[in-house]
Amino acid sequence: MSTQTRLWLPLVSVLALVAACSPPLPSGVDPDALKAAVGDAVGDLNTCVVLAEAGTGRSVWRYGSSRACGLAWPACSGAKVRTVDQLMKTSGREGAEIRASCPSNADQSRSVAWAAGPAPGRPGLVFTAVMEGPNTPPGVVLGDKLRTAFERGGLSPAR
Repeated sequence: MSTQTRLWLPLVSVLALVAACSPPLPSGVDPDALKAAVGDAVGDLNTCVVLAEAGTGRSVWRYGSSRACGLAWPACSGAKVRTVDQLMKTSGREGAEIRASCPSNADQSRSVAWAAGPAPGRPGLVFTAVMEGPNTPPGVVLGDKLRTAFERGGLSPAR
């Protein structure tokens, strides 16, 4: 076995264990269809969308790069900055929704938008999303686009 293989084998094993411990999407939801619908609606290098169990905050599905999902962006509210996972801990509580937007840099040439709340049509699931860039829509629009994408992707029942 090569040195490179020996270095990668533990990492692959850990990733497989983490994936096996993650709760699945609800029955009947095709992750590829959901990814395509979300990508069509809000796809961008600086977009992150996470679905999680409402009570535990355990992620069941994630869209976006590790950069977009891992960076702390302006919170557009009391906190100075936050990550998607930090917002996930409080999103969807008692049906509350978050829709916020604000500049993300000093010269205000870029903005960040947040959307979070209960996953429509899926009791027990919540979503959190962030998008950042020079042409980012307001948080209200991001939330509306995601609701439509969740329906098209098979997460939410059609109205």
